Formats: sequence, C-alpha cells, structure tokens
Amino acid sequence: MFLERKNLSILVFTFFLILGDVYANKNIPFGVEFEASENAITVKVVVVTMFEIGEDEGDQPGEFQLWKERQRLNVQIAFPHSHHDLFYNEDTQVLGIVTGIGTAKSASAIMALGLDSRFDLTSAYWIIAGIAGIDPEDASIGSAVWSSYLVDGDLAHEIDPREMPDDWDFGYFARSTTSPFDPNRPEPTGEMFVANPSLRDWAFELTKDVDLPDSKSLEETRKLYTEHPNARKPPFVLKGGHIAAMTFWHGEILNEWANRWVAYWTDDKADFITSAMEDTGTFQSLEYLDRIDRVDKNRVMVLRAGSNYTMQPPGMTAAENMFRENKGFAGLDASLESLYIVGSTVLESIVSNWDEYEDTIPGS
Repeated sequence: MFLERKNLSILVFTFFLILGDVYANKNIPFGVEFEASENAITVKVVVVTMFEIGEDEGDQPGEFQLWKERQRLNVQIAFPHSHHDLFYNEDTQVLGIVTGIGTAKSASAIMALGLDSRFDLTSAYWIIAGIAGIDPEDASIGSAVWSSYLVDGDLAHEIDPREMPDDWDFGYFARSTTSPFDPNRPEPTGEMFVANPSLRDWAFELTKDVDLPDSKSLEETRKLYTEHPNARKPPFVLKGGHIAAMTFWHGEILNEWANRWVAYWTDDKADFITSAMEDTGTFQSLEYLDRIDRVDKNRVMVLRAGSNYTMQPPGMTAAENMFRENKGFAGLDASLESLYIVGSTVLESIVSNWDEYEDTIPGS
C-alpha cells in the first residue's frame, strides 16, 4: 500500500512538473481545455457585479438586479463552481456575473468564468459596476466614478499604531521598504493595476454629462459635510483612483491614509476617490487570463458609485458614522441607479456599434 501511494505521488509530481514546463515555455501551446468550444456562447459585454441582497428580481436591489431586469438577462446558466449562477441575453450577447464580496471571491469567480469553455470571451468588454465608499473631498454620494488606477489596500506590512515609531504617521507600509511611503518603493507586484486609461477616458466622455438621480434624503446627508464643497454637490460623473481592501475601513485618519497610499503607488497619477473590496482581485484574474488569450485586459472598465462617504462629517466620530451607515447606506439606491444609468450608456454604445468595436477598442 505504501509503495502504491509512493508511486502515485511520483506520478502526480511528475505530471505537475511537465505541466509547469508547458506553462513556462511560451513556444508550447496550451492544451485544448483552455480553448472555447466550437459551440461556445459569444459574449460582447460582461457586466461584473459583486452582490445581490435577496432575490435577483422584484425586491430590494443589490448591484445585479437592475442589470438583470433592464438588460433582460433572462437565460440562466448554471455556474456551480462559483458564487452565483450566470445570466445572459441571447439577442444582445450580454452576460451578467455576481462574483461575491471580497477579493478572494471576485478573483476566483472571474477565473472560473474565464476558463469556462462554454463561453467565447476573447472580444468581450468588461464593465465592473459596484457601489463604493466615496471621498467627500472629491465627490458626493450617488456620484459615479470611472477608474483606471486600481490600488490594493491589503498587500503590505503593518505595525500596530501603538507600537510604531514616533515619527511615523501610519503603521502600514509597502513590502520591501523600511517606513511608510518610503521613496525606495519596489515595482508593484499586485499592489497596483492599470485598466486601459484610453478606454476609461472614452467611457467618461460618453457619460460625463449624464443626469444622475438625486433626492431629498441625499441632500440631507450631503448637508452634513459642511467642510467639503464637493460632497455637497448633486451626484455627477468623474474620473479617479480606486482602492480595494478586504477590510471595510472608515474615518478621517484612514481616509488620509487612502489618499496617500493611492498617490504613492500611482506616482501621483491618480487621486483616491472610491473604496471597495474586489477590483484588484478581479483585475488580477483578468490579467492572468489575458496571458492565455482567453480575455483582452485592455477591454476592462471599472465603474464605482458612491453609496456612502469614507469618513465622518464634522461633529460626529468615525465609529458613530460607520454604525449609522451600517444600518443602511444613505446613497445605496441612488448609487445603484447611477451605476446602471452610466454603465448601460457605455454598454449599449458597444453593442450597437459592434461592427466597429469588435476589432477596434474605443478610445484607442
């Protein structure tokens, strides 16, 4: 029995050595398991959402429901190897996915989809559409933000602030460095991704003048931010940097950290505006899938809409404001509508101009 197990282990080990050589040697083609089947479902646009609150239709919507209902994603496709079944429109060839919350779920769900031979995703555009915390220094809840620079807020070193050196502002700092915001920063290896800036700019120009929903309740929340003029504006469309972290952080101090962290990793090319959990995991999988020609990472767009502010207003502590928001984000419904209004404008432009955009990426 021991010899049988030993021989089996040797066979498995040898198999993975050979498999590793296949992957490492670019002159050796990948196996057919990574190719779409002859009868694969063609996809023009993938709408990537992260969560749904209850049912997929007919109740309080999460990120997916408006897309499913209004884009008529009525063909349900079993997806048992991930978080949630897929939904497809056969006429428009639009596919909707719900990845689950957090970078681990988003990365695994996108990888599962990308390697699924039932789908031809080689020319597909990806619209990541989710709610986010939004920096009151830059915009108001309900506003929609197109992002190209995606910064990871988890991959780092950390020392508890109660034990950090007195001259440090934060106990969080990049790997392979010796202090927060060390100028001798290494090149990013997962700390930052860049989604096609030209495509982002095209999407922004197409949607920058779109009217976004407003309400009395949004206005009442905006009025609390007496020291932030942009937070008091009605919702609008803008561009800005995004940070993804598994921890739902909140407060003025961490908001300052997020601004500096995004500026640090992007060499001041982007200003922090939105915060969520998934987008670096999603883009990491898309980057890997691009290497084997399953997807085109240059066709990825990231759209986030502010459901809540990332810090408290004057006269309130960070804890008080977080607990208040946890009872129900003040901008949830408005942000979901903004996501759909802005995102669907881009989606419908791509689908209706497919003869051009199948081969030529807009903005290129």
